[in-house]
Amino acid sequence: MSAPFHHVAVIGLGLLGSSVAHAVHASLPGTRVTGFDAEPTVRERARVIGMADTIADTAAQAVTGADLVVLCVPVGAMADAAHAMAPGLAPGVVISDVGSSKASVGAALAAALPGHRVIPAHPVAGTEQSGPDAGFATLFRNRWCILTPPADADPADLARMVAFWEALGARVETMDAEHHDLVLAVTSHLPHLIAYTIVGTASDLERVTQSEVIKFSAGGFRDFTRIAASDPTMWRDVFLTNRDAVLDMLGRFSRDLAELETAIRADDGATLFDHFTRTRAIRRSIIEMGQDDARPDFGRGDHVGAE
Repeated sequence: MSAPFHHVAVIGLGLLGSSVAHAVHASLPGTRVTGFDAEPTVRERARVIGMADTIADTAAQAVTGADLVVLCVPVGAMADAAHAMAPGLAPGVVISDVGSSKASVGAALAAALPGHRVIPAHPVAGTEQSGPDAGFATLFRNRWCILTPPADADPADLARMVAFWEALGARVETMDAEHHDLVLAVTSHLPHLIAYTIVGTASDLERVTQSEVIKFSAGGFRDFTRIAASDPTMWRDVFLTNRDAVLDMLGRFSRDLAELETAIRADDGATLFDHFTRTRAIRRSIIEMGQDDARPDFGRGDHVGAE
C-alpha cells in the first residue's frame, strides 16, 4: 500500500514532535520529514541527532511542499504556530496536531487557516520527559489516536489521516471534539491535576517532616511524581483550553471524595470496600484492553506510554 503522505512537516520538536518524526522514518521510510521549532537550541539539537531530513529555520520553510503538517506545540500556541507557517502552505495540504484538548484547537486552527483542510488529532501517548532527545519511534505503538474532524471534513482526507496513524502503530478512533474533551478530562486531565496537587502537598510537608515524605515514598506516590513531572507549559495550556470539561470532572471528583471522607469518618467499611472493589475492576479492564501492563514495573522500562 502506498504511503498516505509523501512529505510530513512537524512543527514543534519536543517529545511528541520528535516521536512523530522518528516514527515516520521508521514506519514510512519513503516519506520525507521536515521540522521546525521556535527555539534555536532545539532546532540545532534536532539537526545533531538527525531527527528529520531537513530542519528549517522558519515554520513557513518547514511546511513548503508538505502534504501533511503536524503541529506539536502546546495547545495555547497553536494559533501563533499556524499564522507563522501559513505563507508556506501548499494548496490541498492536510493540517493536524497532537494536542490534548480538541474543541479549542479545532476552532483556533480554523480561524487561523481559513480554507485549509484541518483534521485535529490526539495521540493518547507520552512520557514525563520532554525535549527533542525524549522522542522515540515506538511511542504510539498500540496506543489510541483520536481524530476529531470537523463536520465538513473530506472523507478522503480523514481516511489518509487514519492510515497515517495506523502506519505509526496507533489504534484510531474518531469522535466529536467536545466529546473528546469530556472523556479526556476524566482519563487524563483530572489525573494530572490531582497528581500536581498531591505532589505539591507533599512538597509542603517535606519541609515539615525533614525529608521523610520523599525518603519513605511508596509506589503510589512515586507514580504521582512521574505524572507531575510532565511539561508544565503543555499542561497549563490544557487546563485553560479545556477549562469547562475539567471543572465539570473536578466537581464530580470533589463530590466522590467527600463521600469517601464521610465513610471514613463514620467507620463505614462496607462503603469503602464496595468502592475499592469497583475501582479495582476498572484497573483490570485497562490491562485486558492492552493499555497497560500487570508487571510490577508496568512493563515500562525506560519509556512510559501514557498521557
